[in-house]
Amino acid sequence: MTSGGLIRRRGFRYRMAMTSLEPIHVVGGGLAGSEAAWQIANAGVPVVLHEMRPVRGTEAHKTGGLAELVCSNSFRSDDAEANAVGLLHQEMRALSSLIMAQGDAHQVPAGGALAVDRDGFSAAVTATLEAHPLATIVREEITGLPPAEWSSAIIATGPLTSPALAKAIRGLTGEQELAFFDAIAPIVYRETIDMGVAWFQSRYDKSGPGGTGADYVNCPLTREQYERFVDALVAGDKTAFKEWEASTPYFDGCLPVEVMAERGPETLRHGPMKPFGLTNSHKPDENPYAVVQLRQDNALGTLFNMVGFQTKLKHGEQTRIFRTIPGLEKAEFARLGGLHRNTYINSPRLLDATLRLKAMPSLRFAGQITGCEGYVESAAVGLMAGRFAAAERLGRSIRPLPATTALGALIHHITGGHIETVEEGSRSFQPMNVNFGLFPPLESMPKAEDGKRLRGTAKAIAKKKALTDRARADLSAWLVGQALNIAAE
Repeated sequence: MTSGGLIRRRGFRYRMAMTSLEPIHVVGGGLAGSEAAWQIANAGVPVVLHEMRPVRGTEAHKTGGLAELVCSNSFRSDDAEANAVGLLHQEMRALSSLIMAQGDAHQVPAGGALAVDRDGFSAAVTATLEAHPLATIVREEITGLPPAEWSSAIIATGPLTSPALAKAIRGLTGEQELAFFDAIAPIVYRETIDMGVAWFQSRYDKSGPGGTGADYVNCPLTREQYERFVDALVAGDKTAFKEWEASTPYFDGCLPVEVMAERGPETLRHGPMKPFGLTNSHKPDENPYAVVQLRQDNALGTLFNMVGFQTKLKHGEQTRIFRTIPGLEKAEFARLGGLHRNTYINSPRLLDATLRLKAMPSLRFAGQITGCEGYVESAAVGLMAGRFAAAERLGRSIRPLPATTALGALIHHITGGHIETVEEGSRSFQPMNVNFGLFPPLESMPKAEDGKRLRGTAKAIAKKKALTDRARADLSAWLVGQALNIAAE
């Protein structure tokens, strides 16, 4: 018997003194696993959270903390009126999300987005779960499928599932998991940015949670500087792929900056380097041709993340090329960019509506391994996996979330809303961020006050408002119905 096993058994005996319920096991202490464990424990069910770090590290993680953010520190837009991820934030808050609670508690300025101090956020999630009387955290690698004595388990091992566990999952499902590459962006020390060239401003002066409307550092480029920069990115020395990685595609929401540059000379200027909504405070009469933005990465404001600059350039090339950006000539990097391989299962084929594996109903999946993409989406799927598992353990029924809500639309897409391609042998399921395209269409389009049809921007704004209003009403009704069901049982 390993020492980890002894610790786990001692933990079980301690928990069993408090409840006769068998524990639910969660494998993986990222955002999804942490959220799932929190939801289970808060429902009054004991939970054992298995996290292999720091016993076994990954290519991207740097610490042993739960819910460590390895890429951006942003949870993206917090606008619940006009943005699907902002609506998802709001819904998760309504369902007592640990990830959103600690994200709100550790926010840093980021315009209209919700960005967090990554170290403070991870530490708080870890401490909260460690303090919960029904939660036990075990530091060990799970190298195979859950043992038979685990009557309920959730696999939330994320994009960096260990090879041994991934092999076991493939054997059980009979399918090869899909894979793609994620890249992470460099982080710059704030004091090394030349603010005589750069300036603070959010795009269109938009403020957000904890923000002022001047939350991004902006570095302007002329046309000549931009063209030289793009040429350098394309020609730069990149990380070489291993043979088995060569056919792995990228996820379009996290493309390396040099891959975007290779797609055409204007791609970056209409992507992360777009100059729109910004005015150079040093030269207000000159419009920059392109702009590099950096977003605050920690509460102290000492670190700034290069927005959209995920990269697979070699470290020496990153330093050389990124220091050609005006304002970053003397930049010092707290972290350079990197590349890691991401894995996920073919969820629409393998999972049921409550995220259970059809081939083994005692096993659920949550987070990015299900094919959702993004920190918030990962935590959201973990939230519902935890609620489904806890309700099942307690013998309670739980109605499916309405597909009109952000949570419901995301899970519906993962578990059955995706349409396979008609080509024989083709598998088209790909990672997906939450977006309004996943929502059922409105029964009727909103109209102007005079009853006339809206057009253009006014139509788009009104449609998003109608979708979010419908989602809030349907989630409220679902919560009331769920509470009545529990009371009746």
